Amino acid sequence: MGAFDALTLIKGEGIEGDRYRAGAGFYSDRPEEGRQVTLFEIETLVALERDYGIRMAPADHRRNITTRNAPLNHLVGKVFRVGEVALEGTRLSTPCRHIEQITGQEVFTPLLHRSGLHARILSGGVVRVGDLITGE
Repeated sequence: MGAFDALTLIKGEGIEGDRYRAGAGFYSDRPEEGRQVTLFEIETLVALERDYGIRMAPADHRRNITTRNAPLNHLVGKVFRVGEVALEGTRLSTPCRHIEQITGQEVFTPLLHRSGLHARILSGGVVRVGDLITGE
């Protein structure tokens, strides 16, 4: 996992260069159309440290896009934009035990109901750091 200034999202497929889209490396054995991109709130990382003493960097949560000031749980079933890209929130992400193996921290339970939002890519384009999340 790494940080990027921009990501190219491809309609109906996923993120250019992503392991899920390429079918390479470690990935979930339960792929689905509604998991083309996953967003995660930076506020969750703040809460993990504050409430549980768990420190995680944005790359540690293993989701594709880290957001700020956007309550993702409210976007399930909604169409919204991240910059020029249109997404549809399909369901909340559930934490996986693999993240505990990678980070060496017990984060599964603290991440329940705050592990991000899966979304389908309705119109592709480039998402850049600083892009706003807006209603459709």
